[in-house]
Amino acid sequence: MEVPVPKERWTGSIGEMELGGSEEKGGSRSPLRLGGNRGLPFLSFEDPERRTVALAGFVADSLEDVPGPVRKAFGEAVNDPVSWAKDWTARGADLICLHLTSTNPEEGDASPESAADTVMAVLKAVRAPLIVYGSGHEEKDAKVMERVGERARGERLLLGHAEEGGYKSVAAAAMANGHSVIGFSNLDINLAKQIVILLTDFGVGRKDVVLDPLMAALGMGLEYSYSVNERIRTSALAGDSVLQVPIICDCTSAWKARESTDDVPHAGDTLERGIWWEGTTALAALLSGADILVLGHPGSMDIARKAVDGLRGDA
Repeated sequence: MEVPVPKERWTGSIGEMELGGSEEKGGSRSPLRLGGNRGLPFLSFEDPERRTVALAGFVADSLEDVPGPVRKAFGEAVNDPVSWAKDWTARGADLICLHLTSTNPEEGDASPESAADTVMAVLKAVRAPLIVYGSGHEEKDAKVMERVGERARGERLLLGHAEEGGYKSVAAAAMANGHSVIGFSNLDINLAKQIVILLTDFGVGRKDVVLDPLMAALGMGLEYSYSVNERIRTSALAGDSVLQVPIICDCTSAWKARESTDDVPHAGDTLERGIWWEGTTALAALLSGADILVLGHPGSMDIARKAVDGLRGDA
């Protein structure tokens, strides 16, 4: 007796977008296409199309907040964003996520021009599309993103991030130069809708928005993050057009958990635990609907890559 597989009949789908500008469009990248999903993650009986999940390698131009295990994994390469990015692409990263932390006025206070030089050097060294963040200092980031956007026109960067209190500068830098923008919300589906509405009302195209709902790490609210991500994805598939955009989840926050770095008695090897702490955070993000995962340690990226291949049926 054949038992039918229960299928949800979704009326919506995730909008498609492209990161990385090709030579034909004025860039020098190998474009990466995201979105288009018509069902929940990896349920091929709902959505037979192969689901694209992009894995981004974390790179920073300052080592101020880079976890020790991540530094050790890349050795001397962490002293140069270009070498670090090249190492990631050699390890199979689909994107590079570059944090321009040196621009923070309270730390290195690097100039917007210097930050743009770093971005251009990384773009020259690797073919992967680039995600670019500032330092988190709103006033300085506005100037940094403006210059970075201008210098990298045509490369279709993903600029981060825009949040409700100060989204216009990043959005303007993206719109003026053909880039995409990350809309950040804080663990709330209504805030997620609000930032997408603000960006699109400002003039950003829906195909130029990626949503960051804030991925909490294992032991730091992961279950709540999972439920928020899942609600966003199911609402989008149920027909909420505002939320029909790809999702990015930064899993590097896992290295801030005490269990990922501290020597805990009877808890096994610290490094292996840390890698799995980030890897487990990535798995939760993956299954809850993430289209882009940002990872700090190559071991964690290996875990995520194997999971994606296995869930697709490739492994």
